[in-house]
Amino acid sequence: MSVDAKYPSLCDLRRRARERVPRFVWEYLDSGTGTEATTRGNRAALDRVRLMPSILHGEITPDLTTTLLGHEHSLPVGIAPVGMSGLMWPDAERHLARAAARAGLPYALSTVASVTPEDIAGDLGPHAMFQLYPPRDPKIRTDMLRRAKAAGFSTLILTVDVPVGSRRERQLRSGLTQPPKLTPRILAQIATRPAWALGMARKGMPRMRLIDDYSPDTLGLPSNKHAGYLLRTSPDWEYLRWLRNHWEGPLIVKGVLSAMDATRLTEEGVDAIWISNHAGRQFDAAPATIEVLPTIRAATGLPLIFDGGVEGGLDILRATALGADFVMMGRGWHYALAALGPDGPDHLASILRADLEANMGQLGLSHPQEARQRLIPTG
Repeated sequence: MSVDAKYPSLCDLRRRARERVPRFVWEYLDSGTGTEATTRGNRAALDRVRLMPSILHGEITPDLTTTLLGHEHSLPVGIAPVGMSGLMWPDAERHLARAAARAGLPYALSTVASVTPEDIAGDLGPHAMFQLYPPRDPKIRTDMLRRAKAAGFSTLILTVDVPVGSRRERQLRSGLTQPPKLTPRILAQIATRPAWALGMARKGMPRMRLIDDYSPDTLGLPSNKHAGYLLRTSPDWEYLRWLRNHWEGPLIVKGVLSAMDATRLTEEGVDAIWISNHAGRQFDAAPATIEVLPTIRAATGLPLIFDGGVEGGLDILRATALGADFVMMGRGWHYALAALGPDGPDHLASILRADLEANMGQLGLSHPQEARQRLIPTG
């Protein structure tokens, strides 16, 4: 059976991924916080967005190329930053960066990844993004920016929706600590997942390598907190201005849900706004991202990046119809990598392309941005 027949959608890759990684890894990747109402709300709100099919357009050749911040991409979707990617699959960051470069998509590396910017410099495509969890110390943040720029990251993302740590109760129940410790409970879980275990035996258990460069070995943190919390601060508007003055290149602010905040960010000179509720991993009473997208679109002319519950090409069109210029996915690419190894992200890119083209055919669209013409008003 071909890979297309066996894994035709993201839900198939998700199911296979769960079978291949230890439970504590799955809970880290798949969980939200609280009762996970926000995570479910992202999905439910997307399902409520309806688009009107259109007929008698003849043969259409879809053009999926999309420009974001001056870079042209083959699809209107990219790979979002996920902390400790290397926990999900051995050498995940390199595999994902290479897949993004092959597919012509943007790739974003987290401050709390399991590699440093220098480690994957040779794997980056022409539009790589570095996602900053804001260090408190100006010397550390200056050095991080220098290293990211030198490694080839052209765009900086400031994440603003993690002012404090969240509970993420499923992770706690699984026995996961930061950094991961090989307790008898964790070892028992690893023993049931030989492919993951073999890869980790070769690479070593992942750590936050960039953070390690700035942290003492003994941190004295609670078991569910990671080293990054010692270095980070809760940024304010002055912090944003400092970044704007010290980063040469596009600056994106990630974690925006308010039109009022979007208006002020526009005035402060950021280059794009990323609408996100952190996939429901931080605050469990947040609105679904698709629900706030129209009001933010009305508040700013800046490019809008969107995430939250996206599972396929139809969801990308839904977000585009409501005003998004580009879509990013985090979990999905990691499901694909864990399911099929290094070939997984390539397969997911082909799934997204095929799904976009099929749904655009039904809607009579030659480009994703035309989906705005097919939106069925609600209310």
